[in-house]
Amino acid sequence: MTDLAIYDMDRTITRRATYTPFLLHCARARAPWRLAFAPAVVGLMAAFGLKAIDRARLKELNHHLLLGYARSDEEMKPLVEQFAEATIRDNIRPGAIRAIARDRAEGRRLVMATASYAFYVDAIAERLGFDDVIATRSVRGSDGRLLARILGDNCYGPAKLRMIEEWMAEEQIERSAVHARFYSDHHTDMPAFEWADEAVAVNATGQLEKLARTRGWRVEDWSK
Repeated sequence: MTDLAIYDMDRTITRRATYTPFLLHCARARAPWRLAFAPAVVGLMAAFGLKAIDRARLKELNHHLLLGYARSDEEMKPLVEQFAEATIRDNIRPGAIRAIARDRAEGRRLVMATASYAFYVDAIAERLGFDDVIATRSVRGSDGRLLARILGDNCYGPAKLRMIEEWMAEEQIERSAVHARFYSDHHTDMPAFEWADEAVAVNATGQLEKLARTRGWRVEDWSK
């Protein structure tokens, strides 16, 4: 059975986070008047910082403000394709390209596991040559349109590991039969780091770097 290389995306593969930039890209391209909601977005982020709303609700509300509550695939496709092209061109760490090529050469199955939304992550992952995507999914309305609501879990923290395990079960991958290598920049991915056979802290936050040194995990800088 093929071994796994599982990558976080934002600030691991990419230099910068992608979610808010994606929403701003959509607002500028489709409905510039929605940029007037930027102060409300800042206010929601403050509310999140004060724990008045959770991370998932923050994402749903920002989605609603900057993209709208419901969008068809026909509306989304050009926005997603433009953003994916710009991400590949301007926002990928050089070290990530080398790591992906190495894992592919080793015959590993390349999996992206990210809290960002699947509706735009899929296009980025495809361009980078990933085999599978585990990401935050969206509810669809009865007419098939994408809604500003999260389907199931926000793929973050402990939920990310649960979703990795659920994906493996769906793919009939036995944990004991594979070697799993996991890459991330952030300590909130500790459950997945500890689950992996090989943990790699990439462009690590200070807290993660300290934990990685203590646990003997590899620490890499992909910025150069």
